[in-house]
Amino acid sequence: MADQQPRAGAAAAVPILARAVAALRQVGALRLIFTILLLIVAVIAARFSWQLPLAIQAERAFYDLRSGVTAPRRDQDDRIVQITYTDETLATTGKRSPLDRTILAKALKRIDSFKPKSIGIDILIDQAQPEDPVVIDAFRSIKTPTWLAYASASVAEEKILLWQQEFIEAFQKSLAPGNVHPGSIILEADNDNVLRSWPSVRPGQPGRLFSEMVPPDKRAPFKNFEGSVQFVAPAIVERPVFASIPIDTFADDALFASPEAEALFRQQIEGKYVLIGGHIQDIDLFETSLGGNPVWGMEVFAHMIAQQLDGRVPAPIPGWLIWMSALLVVGAAAFTAIVNLRAVAVVGLVVTQFVLMGLAPFYLQAKLFDTLGLPAFGWVVGWIFAFAVAGAAARAVGAEQRQFAQGALGKYLPRDIAAEILRNPDSLALHGEKREIFVVFTDLEGFTKLSHAIEPEMVAKLLNRYLDMLSTVVLEHGGTIDKFVGDAVVAFWGAPISRPDDGTRAAKAAWAMYLAGEEFRKTVPEGVPKIGVTRAGLHFGEAIVGNFGGEGRIQYTALGDSMNTAARLESANKQTKSKVLVSGEAVERSGLNWFRPLGKIVLRGRATPISVYEPMPDADPAELQSFAEIANRAIDGDVSAITALNDISAIKPEDFALANFTYRLAHQEKGGYFVLD
Repeated sequence: MADQQPRAGAAAAVPILARAVAALRQVGALRLIFTILLLIVAVIAARFSWQLPLAIQAERAFYDLRSGVTAPRRDQDDRIVQITYTDETLATTGKRSPLDRTILAKALKRIDSFKPKSIGIDILIDQAQPEDPVVIDAFRSIKTPTWLAYASASVAEEKILLWQQEFIEAFQKSLAPGNVHPGSIILEADNDNVLRSWPSVRPGQPGRLFSEMVPPDKRAPFKNFEGSVQFVAPAIVERPVFASIPIDTFADDALFASPEAEALFRQQIEGKYVLIGGHIQDIDLFETSLGGNPVWGMEVFAHMIAQQLDGRVPAPIPGWLIWMSALLVVGAAAFTAIVNLRAVAVVGLVVTQFVLMGLAPFYLQAKLFDTLGLPAFGWVVGWIFAFAVAGAAARAVGAEQRQFAQGALGKYLPRDIAAEILRNPDSLALHGEKREIFVVFTDLEGFTKLSHAIEPEMVAKLLNRYLDMLSTVVLEHGGTIDKFVGDAVVAFWGAPISRPDDGTRAAKAAWAMYLAGEEFRKTVPEGVPKIGVTRAGLHFGEAIVGNFGGEGRIQYTALGDSMNTAARLESANKQTKSKVLVSGEAVERSGLNWFRPLGKIVLRGRATPISVYEPMPDADPAELQSFAEIANRAIDGDVSAITALNDISAIKPEDFALANFTYRLAHQEKGGYFVLD
């Protein structure tokens, strides 16, 4: 038994594989290759959108949005303080560039006396000034670990010339030994001037100033970190995250005259990370992913110091996962484009996928994943492109399938009904429903006997031609071909779609099928024995109509007494000597006035009489009306009417149906009907 399970599984996989191969064949090799190439383009767009022109702008905007939305909100950070040169400071000192170093020296000594954790000075001392001895003395006397701004011409060639670099290096060497160390202040904004990531770690350059300022245990996780800056947003817009104090405050001896004032300022500095630099209009300003007003470079340093102190190291998203997400997005789009679902379900699927693509980057950003470089916009572009490509291929295949289905259905259904079914496939669902239909049953006299007298090839040729002729009649009159039973054709009107004139169509079709049979008889090849007439029976009644046979093998057909009655009417033509017999129920609903009554008969196997009529489309309506009046009286037992019909029959010896009618009238049962053998 254990050996049979794998075999059963393999056998079950065969039909699935066969259907897949069939689907690929329908797509076609050239179209399939072209579609695959375009889907590869979609994957590339979904993976490398950060490297594509125009798309990178959208990616940056989307990143800034999620960075701003998910950024932690914080009241003022009491661990970091900024000591700033402001435009008012410049106005007071009368010096803009280089900044006044006397104020820096006095402020440094006072700040150092308040025992901060560390000091970072975002001011490049890149050229000599008369007050340099004062500031050098301050640097040499400082007790707090301090990092002084450094930049080289090779890194900041637009701002630093070689002679300035040489001065910076000589100046900082002159401070050794001591507690002042060089720290790189280079920040790297994107080409849209938005600063989103940490600056690169450059070999041969001093450590990054903002990183060197924090304790080694906080600095270690960020040693070679070049990912995104995790900016902090203010909890209260009017209250900045990092406090700023003008530098000239600490250089004003009068403000520190009282112990209370000195204690107040000490509280603002002691145990904190102090950044000294400029908050000067239009200088050293950067846009950030938080949006809003530009911030100064020193404030960016403050954010990165806070990020290290908080240990917020965003986890990088592996490259393989980005590839997988691109493939998944494109695959989902292609699946959505080709899946055979209701429109509402497809819309729901599309909305769900877009919600997931939109929310996933926000979720990852909020969970401290580094989504800088995550192709979120690329997902959308790749999805749309893949959906369009797969949809175009599916529509092309669908058009071919519909054309094939239209042709296939057109062999059994009228074109308008076939088209409606293709638009609404549920009309052919696997269920039955009770419908009132008109049923036509035909048979070719003597064909079975004929098939034994000629070659099989000729039998097939004749039968195919005959069935094709009658099928054409059915479809031209809007009928549904139910089945072929040998040379018999079964068709009905009123399902799967009903029309007001189904009765007229069915009656005309029944007569036309008889005429088609006559045409067929006259045009058979030489040497073929004489072929009999085509007889038809038409009845109206209830039937169960629908698809029957199961999912794997189905047939749209009708079941019920109306089908049997139509078949018995066709067979009754032999005894009534007629060509087409129509029940009274069908005549009443035909809307035609070219029927003559042929009495009441009890069909073989039945107990209830049924009124039957014969179509006479070429007869004079007035004559038919007169005949009907006489016939109805005769059926009711009027002897004079029966005599009149006998007289009419006598002058029309070729009218065998009339002669049989008069015979039945003479031998009918009490109640005005005749029981067929």
